[in-house]
Formats: sequence, structure tokens, C-alpha cells
Amino acid sequence: MPKIPVEQLRPGMKLARPLENSSGMVLMAEGTELTEARISKIENMGIDSVFIDGPSRPARPKEELLSELEARFRKAGNSPPMAAIKKAVREHIEAMYG
Repeated sequence: MPKIPVEQLRPGMKLARPLENSSGMVLMAEGTELTEARISKIENMGIDSVFIDGPSRPARPKEELLSELEARFRKAGNSPPMAAIKKAVREHIEAMYG
């Protein structure tokens, strides 16, 4: 059950946990299917992210993430600490996609 930023929510997704306000009042129940209107309400409530049913897979394609990783580390050169960080991030991306 991934925690998804509100801007990545799409109609048809279902809440994996109840959506509560700061007082603990349930605003939307677990299992609620999101619609455009419900997504707009969530945005208007100032909520940053919600838990969604489904596998913990990023919304962006693996190839896009790996390409961005290469671009961000292009200027790092052959610095051993930066190479170690890049390797760790690459392994994390690979692990997210199984």
C-alpha cells in the first residue's frame, strides 16, 4: 500500500486507509474509490498524500527514473562517494520494480 502524493492520484484508485482530519474524524472511509470530485476535495483539504490500495510501485516508469539518475550524477565524475550514492540509488530503483 503505497503513500501517493495527491498530485499523482487518479480516478479509480481506492483508499487503503481512512482519510482523517487533524481531529481524527473520518472524512473518507477505507476502500473509497476516488473520483475527480473526491480528488479535488482532498486537494482542497490541504492533504499532501494518501495511502492507496495496490503494490508499492512508483507512478513513473523505471526507465525514466534511471535516466534521471544518470542525468543528475553526470557532473559527479568518478568521485568514489558519489559513485557509491549513485549505486545505492540505482539498486533502490531496481528493487522498487522487483
